[in-house]
Amino acid sequence: MKEYKLASLPQWAHSFDKIVFRRMVSDLSHRHLTLAALVTSSGLRRQEVQDFLDALQSQGLLQERDCQPSFTPPPAIWDSLVRLSHRLRRWFAIMPDHS
Repeated sequence: MKEYKLASLPQWAHSFDKIVFRRMVSDLSHRHLTLAALVTSSGLRRQEVQDFLDALQSQGLLQERDCQPSFTPPPAIWDSLVRLSHRLRRWFAIMPDHS
């Protein structure tokens, strides 16, 4: 998946002279966004957003990069249980015997 960001501001074409396209330009000028994020934030159809990105790309105004994961997945529950069992073993091993 790709993320997009504006390299510089575009010259407005008549077909893209709506407020929703101006908002996308504003968003793209601040941060990298995926096609799905632009579709969600704009409310436009996927093809309309893709056409807009293609127009920006044809003018050389768009930077692309591979999508970076936004988070690292949490450790599996099994890994947490294994670490807990190791800690309990160490704790019981160092406890004095009161017999």
